[in-house]
Amino acid sequence: MQPDLLGLEISKGELRRLTGVDPEDVFRPSILKNREKRVGFFMNEVITALALTPIVVGFIYAFIILPTIGSSIPIGLLLLALVPVSVVLARGVWRRKSCPKSLTKLLDEVDEYHEVIQAIDINDQLDTAGNTQNNISDRDRVITALQLIREDLVRALKTERILRDNKKLLANNQDLFVNNLANLQALQVSTEAGEYAQLLNQSLQIAVDVQSQIRKLQSPK
Repeated sequence: MQPDLLGLEISKGELRRLTGVDPEDVFRPSILKNREKRVGFFMNEVITALALTPIVVGFIYAFIILPTIGSSIPIGLLLLALVPVSVVLARGVWRRKSCPKSLTKLLDEVDEYHEVIQAIDINDQLDTAGNTQNNISDRDRVITALQLIREDLVRALKTERILRDNKKLLANNQDLFVNNLANLQALQVSTEAGEYAQLLNQSLQIAVDVQSQIRKLQSPK
């Protein structure tokens, strides 16, 4: 990957710092649409449930079953079967209630942003192999657009966290709500149907979506 693309990526560590949460712990319906991410998500849930099961079953059996009913192997086996399912369901309910929709939407926008970066990286590899002849100025235009989008994404994630941590706060730092949408629109000077023109259009749509989320965060509840 070219150095200018590496500098555009928002790492998981940076996302944790910006949001105050582990992105992997945020339930996002969009993940379920991707087969690879869906399998990884469910595997993680199963592993977590199995790890918690001995602790939960041991607690219930020692402090509830034994004092009231006494030793019972059938009940113990029933608990071993029911507890993992209960843990998965409980975690699902907790995720839905604890993760604001604004945060899940912004993380989805980060994923789309990274998809554009990956598309440029593929084009770069094709160029290196001599399979395409893309215009360098078009690539530079998309890179500039992504730099502006990155600024807006970081700003939006910071804003969301501030308002999440201070629900009664009236944000008077207006610089948090400044966006680069006008600058991005100025970059869209061509309507050509080339690869980079399509990526620029995709980038602009991400910027519009991010700006929409910023406005929702800014509006009084």
